[in-house]
Amino acid sequence: MAVLTAALFATPGSEFEPPGGLPAVAALWIVLLVVGGLVPSRLGVTLTPSAIVIHTFRGRTIPWSAIQGMEIKTVVGSSTVVLYEANGRRTELPVPTTGLLVRDRRFEEKFRTIGAWWMTHRGPDWTPAPPTPTWWNTRPPAEQDPSGPPK
Repeated sequence: MAVLTAALFATPGSEFEPPGGLPAVAALWIVLLVVGGLVPSRLGVTLTPSAIVIHTFRGRTIPWSAIQGMEIKTVVGSSTVVLYEANGRRTELPVPTTGLLVRDRRFEEKFRTIGAWWMTHRGPDWTPAPPTPTWWNTRPPAEQDPSGPPK
């Protein structure tokens, strides 16, 4: 792509004139190649006996015991793994992913591996968290006992 871009802008009589000329185009492609080389190596997950470590720009560590479920989310042909935490937060993992342009033949196997680690390492005292209340499955405040737990 860089060579094609340079050829397009360097063709004599071309009506395309890049801002900054050919050196600016070359500098842009060098920056894109460096950034493109660094980004994929920073994205991923590490499975440890105590938690799943999510490697993104911000990074997160989620203990296995805090995970309530996981599923494959598919949007417009691209699939990702989503974790559901006890506090109601949902976390979409950066990998594994699969889709029309980036096909991962081992996506299902990777999903099952993460699920097996969760089932094995979530601990013997793990219990599912109660469902978070939503407007359609909770009673109005007037019907609740003010001295008791929320229902």
